[in-house]
Amino acid sequence: MAGIKLSGEDHFLHENNSWLRALEFILQENAYLKTRLSHALDSNIGMSFVEKAEHYQTVFIQNDEHIKDLLKDIRQHQELLKNNKHDAEARNEKKLLRKQHMLRNEMEAFEKNFSELKNEFNKYLVSLL
Repeated sequence: MAGIKLSGEDHFLHENNSWLRALEFILQENAYLKTRLSHALDSNIGMSFVEKAEHYQTVFIQNDEHIKDLLKDIRQHQELLKNNKHDAEARNEKKLLRKQHMLRNEMEAFEKNFSELKNEFNKYLVSLL
C-alpha cells in the first residue's frame, strides 16, 4: 500500500463517519428494544416485571439522550476537522487529537455498554418464557 496517503484529518473524518453510522444503527436498535419491552409488558403484568420494565425503559431513554449528545459532539468535531483542513492558521492539531481520542474512548465504552445491556435484556426476556 505504498501509494496510499491519508492525512490525519482524512482518517479522523472517516472514523467519525463510521461512528455516526454506528450510532444511527444503535438508535434504531434502542427503538426496537423499547418496542419489545412494550410487547412484553402487554403479556406480563406482574409487579416484579413492571419494576424491571421501568428500569429498562429508563435506561433506553437515557441511551437515546446519550446517542443524541454523541451525534452532536461528533458532528461538531467533524466541522472542526473540515475547517482545519482548509485553514492552516486555525490548526490546533493537539486539541483535535485530544478530542478525537476522547470521542474514540467514549464511543468504545458506549458500544460496549449498549451491547451488554442488549444481551442482559434479551436474557431477561428469555427467562420469562
